[in-house]
Amino acid sequence: MSIRLKQIFISVTLFCIILPTSAFAFDLAEFDKALNEFIKPFTSTYSKIIFMPIELMGQQMPVIVIWLAMGSIFCTFYFKFINIRGFKTAVKIVRGDYTSKEDAGEVTHFQALSAALSGTVGLGNIGGVAVAISLGGPGATVWMIIVGLLGMSAKFAECTLGVKYRVVHEDGSVSGGPMYYLKQGFAERGWPRLGMILAIVFSICCVFASFGGGNIFQISQTVEQFQIVTAGHTDFFINYRWIFGLGMAILVGLVIIGGIRSIAKVTSRLVPIMCIFYVIAALSILIGFYEKIPAAFMSIINGAFSPEAGYGGLIGVMIQGMRRATFSNEAGIGSAPIAHSAVKTSEPATEGLVSLLEPFIDTVVVCTMTALVIVITGVYEHGSGLSGVKLTSEAFSSVYSWFPFVLAIAVLLFAFSTMITWSYYGIKSWTFLFGESKKMEMTYKLLFCSVTVIGATMSLGEVVNFSDAANFSMAIPNLIGVFVLAPVVRQCLISFMDKIKSGEIKSNQEVEAT
Repeated sequence: MSIRLKQIFISVTLFCIILPTSAFAFDLAEFDKALNEFIKPFTSTYSKIIFMPIELMGQQMPVIVIWLAMGSIFCTFYFKFINIRGFKTAVKIVRGDYTSKEDAGEVTHFQALSAALSGTVGLGNIGGVAVAISLGGPGATVWMIIVGLLGMSAKFAECTLGVKYRVVHEDGSVSGGPMYYLKQGFAERGWPRLGMILAIVFSICCVFASFGGGNIFQISQTVEQFQIVTAGHTDFFINYRWIFGLGMAILVGLVIIGGIRSIAKVTSRLVPIMCIFYVIAALSILIGFYEKIPAAFMSIINGAFSPEAGYGGLIGVMIQGMRRATFSNEAGIGSAPIAHSAVKTSEPATEGLVSLLEPFIDTVVVCTMTALVIVITGVYEHGSGLSGVKLTSEAFSSVYSWFPFVLAIAVLLFAFSTMITWSYYGIKSWTFLFGESKKMEMTYKLLFCSVTVIGATMSLGEVVNFSDAANFSMAIPNLIGVFVLAPVVRQCLISFMDKIKSGEIKSNQEVEAT
């Protein structure tokens, strides 16, 4: 049977399994309420623990955000500002330099970068910036950029470790991520039990996060956006949400059946289109209001450092920027190393360098574009009470009345790319827990697609809250691993740079010249 026929056969099987599930969820309208009430005591307690705040100058800062910031700052200084000095080399590697087709792995550097970006570039960029500005003012943008720049170093460290300790199977497929470098790296240091415990904790949290934030949240937000733009025209997205979810589940199933190679092929095409499309829309507004750009930048800078608000106000602006940047680029969370581990390379540091481009694109470029549009249009000052995606939509629609329809398509594409990437994160964590086998992979894929349909028909607020907490829980074992294994990362970097200096590793241009 050809690969195409196998995909069609499995898709039909998915349809037959998902349809009864969706019908069950659709008929029992009260099921979501009952489930929310049942799990609420546990999820609320868990969320409070993970997002436990401490008071700074009268402002509340979650400890987990401080933990992530510490990881980024540590990596920036320990690796001597690799986020800056490694940027040029990272661009060269993405375009194909210093790599060989014979290296072990499944995807190219560009495909690995696109796959990881598809999991971060999305609703956090569209709505997260608006949340930061609505709560902390334009000055929050500066702190988002600072955290994004520091996060580049954390991404470098964790993704280098992902490749260093990955497992290449006999069929050429690759498994990697924090669970593997926690297990193997700690075993090398004589702490096998601690490493295994941390790896299991990370994997469990990652599975829950893939179902919630990586699936339910994405599909529910997409359906709601379509409800907004079609209000008064059709009730389809109100009465037949499950059909929308079923269609999305089949599309997701078709992609994830092929594994990381299939996911990488889709994201390597989809992510650049999404980013370019969104940036062009933002640039068109900025060009049309070019005379307001200097004032917008001054508003952003003054808002970040103005002494008028006092130290309490300054800390408040800082906190909002740091929180939204952390939510957006996921530096230190440990999700990205799972995708980057599949890259074709024999030098772990190469993919670490490539990955540092992620927070730059995600936070420094895309988020800054969004912030400038919101500030220039001035919608955050109107007292409309809007926040999140709705505020961003209002900012763009103040210039282009048709933009909410375009935004609905953008949200759909962002959600789709995020779902297929997080399904891969979930698969690798699932198989780490239950064993590497095709049967275990298919079990997870069926569960993931079923959850897509259920997520479209239900409002599982507590499930999503739990998944958010699980997402950030991943940072606890992951950054412990980064702190302990930082010397390994530094040795990988030194080795790679020395090989370039000595000529042992040559760029493609140098090879062609000889």
